[in-house]
Amino acid sequence: MASSIPFVTRIAARHAKDIVARDRARAQKILQGINPHGPVSRRTSRHHGHHGHGSGGSTAPPGGSTPAPSSGAGVDVTDAGVTYTTSVGVGNPPTDYTLLIDTGSSNTWVGADKRYVKTKTSTSTGQSVNVSYGSGSFSGTEYTDTVTLSSSLVIQKQSIGVASTAQGFQDVDGILGIGPVDLTQGTVSDGAPVPTVTDSLFSEGAITSNSIGIFYEPTTSQGALNGELSFGGVDETKITGDVNFVPITATSPASAYWGIDQSVTYGGASGTPLLRASAGIVDTGTTLLLLATDAFQAYQRATGATLDRATGLLTLSDAQFSSLESLFFNIGGVPYELTPNAQIWPRALNATIGGEEGKIYLVVSDLGSESGQGLDFINGFGFLQRFYSVYDTGNSQVGLATTPFTDAETN
Repeated sequence: MASSIPFVTRIAARHAKDIVARDRARAQKILQGINPHGPVSRRTSRHHGHHGHGSGGSTAPPGGSTPAPSSGAGVDVTDAGVTYTTSVGVGNPPTDYTLLIDTGSSNTWVGADKRYVKTKTSTSTGQSVNVSYGSGSFSGTEYTDTVTLSSSLVIQKQSIGVASTAQGFQDVDGILGIGPVDLTQGTVSDGAPVPTVTDSLFSEGAITSNSIGIFYEPTTSQGALNGELSFGGVDETKITGDVNFVPITATSPASAYWGIDQSVTYGGASGTPLLRASAGIVDTGTTLLLLATDAFQAYQRATGATLDRATGLLTLSDAQFSSLESLFFNIGGVPYELTPNAQIWPRALNATIGGEEGKIYLVVSDLGSESGQGLDFINGFGFLQRFYSVYDTGNSQVGLATTPFTDAETN
């Protein structure tokens, strides 16, 4: 039985051009294999942090020496186009902190905005902790404390970082890191990996599987409480069909992330093939649905869409939208339909991205490289908000299911 916590979804960029640029830059990092964080990736030397205090560098080799600082190297919440925040209690009695949910890092820490409040359950380990992200960092001290995610998800003596300095984090108190435990290697001064909150829940028996499920309710307002993160399985009340699982793709670099194989067709079985049995990833930190350049161009031709210079997004006339067809994703032999309404940006939110009122913008965008390089697509937020997705670390697989909002006309 899964236990869930609600979260708020926010678009990180303030203009469509920034969204496109941010998504594409993230895609290029993934193509380079930077900061792999899938369940079968190998990280013998790509540790997400380094020993000791200070801000800057992002990796620590096995020998423990710290390389020269690097800038913007991560694939994590700090370079994500979409961010998710939730309220987490720390201590007893608990103090509530607003934390960024990050699948691309694994340390949980507080103190960026609201300061850490010590209680009877707060114990310093005496170890320093330092984590550097794509654009941001924190350093401080490791504590163990009671962490309350919900009434049914309470962890005793969870390792947390307490920041003495934090850079690059505004309007949040820290991060809830739910990536693989490997990414904590070298972030604490004793060099040992730190159990993540998911690891702790699993080892304490609070959840029965090392997996998370993510549900979205498409919204037409910014900052709405419109998502749910389930620990330990699937929230059956949020899905309308079976969860179908597929193994992580064997194709690199997608295999180092939450990579899957899929075919994409515009207009169904008799429509226009865009991708055939291609490797790519499912990524909550990408805003749009990205397709390799050749597939994107085929989609543009099939839809008749034109590139809008003001936003960098494809746009359709009302007449073109009325004849827009569904995109079909064949994943593990199961078809998933992205309806015409799901392919457009919410018109009520056009102003938030510098768009024109009432204009129709598509959420399908150019990944920035040709197909055949091991990253032919990124199924980002534009895709994921219409389906329930499961990230099963224990079995190295991704699951998808339809929801009551798969066919919603909210946009």
